[in-house]
Amino acid sequence: MAVTDPIADYLTRIRNAQLVGHRVVDIPASNMKKRLTEILYNQGYILKYKFDADAHKGQGVIKIALKYDPKTKSPVIRKLGRISKPGLRKYAKANEIPRIINGLGICVVSTSSGLMTDKEARLNNVGGELICYVY
Repeated sequence: MAVTDPIADYLTRIRNAQLVGHRVVDIPASNMKKRLTEILYNQGYILKYKFDADAHKGQGVIKIALKYDPKTKSPVIRKLGRISKPGLRKYAKANEIPRIINGLGICVVSTSSGLMTDKEARLNNVGGELICYVY
C-alpha cells in the first residue's frame, strides 16, 4: 500500500516507537524527511540519526535514535503532530507563524529557502507551509 502522506507517516512512526519504548526507529528516507530529521536533531529532540542509503531500494532509510529522559525514562518528544495535510494545506506569512507553547516547542515550516524552524523563518522574514509541530 502506498503512503499518501509521507510526513504524517514519519511522525506516526516516531510516535509509535516512543509509545512502546524503542531506542531506534527506521523510516523510509526522502530529502524532506532527512531535513526534518536534521531539524529535530539540532533542536535536541532526538539523540542521533544515520542515513542508510543502500538499506532498501529507492532513497534508503533514516535510522533515528530516540531520546529519553535519563531519570523518568519518558520520551523527550512529548507531542508531535501534522499541521498542513494533503487535503488541507496551511500556509502562513512570517509574522503569522504560530508559536508552539509560547516558543518552547518548534513549528517546522517549508519555505522557499527550504525546511526551517518557526524561529528561523521569523528571523529570515519568510513564510511558507506549516508542516508540523514538536514539543
